[in-house]
Amino acid sequence: MDLLNTLVDKGLRRELPTREEALAVLATSDDELLDVVAAAGKVRRQWFGRRVKLNYLVNLKSGLCPEDCSYCSQRLGSKAEILKYTWLKPEEASQAAAAGVAGGAKRVCLVASGRGPTDRDVERVGKTIEAIKEQNEGIEVCACLGLLSDGQAERLKDSGADAYNHNLNTSEATYGQITKTHTYADRVDTVQKAHAAGLSACSGLIAGMGESDEDLVDVVYSLRELDSDSVPVNFLIPFEGTPLAKEWNLTPQRCLRILAMVRFVCPDVEVRIAGGREVHLRSMQPLALNIANSIFLGDYLTSEGQAGQADLDMIADAGFEVEGAGTTTLPAHRADAMAAAAATPGRGPCGSSAAEAGCGSACGGCSGHEHEAVPAQAAAAEPAAAQAQAPAGEVRSDLVAVRRRGAGTDLAPNA
Repeated sequence: MDLLNTLVDKGLRRELPTREEALAVLATSDDELLDVVAAAGKVRRQWFGRRVKLNYLVNLKSGLCPEDCSYCSQRLGSKAEILKYTWLKPEEASQAAAAGVAGGAKRVCLVASGRGPTDRDVERVGKTIEAIKEQNEGIEVCACLGLLSDGQAERLKDSGADAYNHNLNTSEATYGQITKTHTYADRVDTVQKAHAAGLSACSGLIAGMGESDEDLVDVVYSLRELDSDSVPVNFLIPFEGTPLAKEWNLTPQRCLRILAMVRFVCPDVEVRIAGGREVHLRSMQPLALNIANSIFLGDYLTSEGQAGQADLDMIADAGFEVEGAGTTTLPAHRADAMAAAAATPGRGPCGSSAAEAGCGSACGGCSGHEHEAVPAQAAAAEPAAAQAQAPAGEVRSDLVAVRRRGAGTDLAPNA
C-alpha cells in the first residue's frame, strides 16, 4: 500500500505527513487494519523498540471541580457517583504511589481536580513530590493540576517535578462545544509554561466525543507543533450523569486507526494509551501495543481499570517488555533536547522560545480530568453481542465501574 510505505518512510525520518495522508489513515477499511498496525509498528520499534512504559495515577483531590468540561465525571454539575475528597496528605499520596512503583511503574502522575492550583496548592504538591522521590529513587513525577499561573511551573520544577500534563483534548475549532469555562488558548498557554520552565510537557487528546476526522487530525497536528514529549490518547468513557453520557462512537478498529494516525504524525514521542482502553479496545489492547509504547497501570482517576497483574501479563504475552527504571524512554535526540531545555529555562526543547516551540519532530499528552476507564472483567462478563458498539443515544452505565479503592479510600489500590 503506497500510503503506508510513505508514512513509514516519513516516520523513520521524523518527517511530518500531509494532512491528506493523516486523514487517509483514519479512512482505511477493516480489511486494511492489520497493515495499518504493522506500518505504525515499524515506526514505533524504530524509536522505542519493544519497550512499554508504565505510568501510575494518584488522584490527589477528587470531584467538585468548578469547570464544565462535558466529558468529565468531576465537572461542575456532574451527577456521576464518583469519589469526592479533598487533598491527600503528602504521606498518603506517597503511600498510594508506592503501589504503582511496586507494580513496575516508572512515572507517577499526580492529578488534582480544579481549574488550576493556588500558590498554596503548588507548595502542597511540591511537598508531595519530595515525599514520593524520597521513598522511590529514580521515579519520574508528572503533575497535572489544571491551568498554571506565572511562576508555578518553575516552582513545581524546583520541587522535583519532571513533567507537567495538560491535554488539548480536541481541536481549536470545536473546543468551545466541549468546555465554556476556559478556552483552548488557555490550555496551550499552560503547556508552553511547562516547556519554558524546563519541564517535560505532556499533552494529548480525547477521542469519541463526536468529533470529525478533521478535528482529530487538527488536534494531533497542534500537539506536534507544541513539541511535547508525551501524548496520551484517551478514549471517552461516557459517564452517566455527564453531558456526553450517550456518546458511544468508538469501535476497537476506530481506536487502532486513531492511535496509528497519532504515531505517524508524532513518530518519536511517547504515545500512551490512556483512559478508556479497556472498554473500547477490549481484546485488541495487545494489538495496540504495537503502536503505542506507554500505558497506565491499574486504576484511573474516577473509574476502575484492568487489574495491574493483567496488564503485566498482557504485555508479556504480546511479546513486549516493561521499560526499566534505568532506561531512558525517549530517543537520544529528544532526551538530549529535553535535558538542554531543562538546563536553560525559558527555552523550548529544540532551543526555541516557549512561544515558538515546535521543531517539527514531536507531539504531546494528559490532563487532570479524563483518565477514566472500565475494568476488563466487566466487559468480559457480558455476552459478546452486548460488547458491540452501542446504538447512538444509548447509555452504557453497565460498562463503567466507578473507582472505590486506592487513593482517598481505605481499600488497597489495583496496581
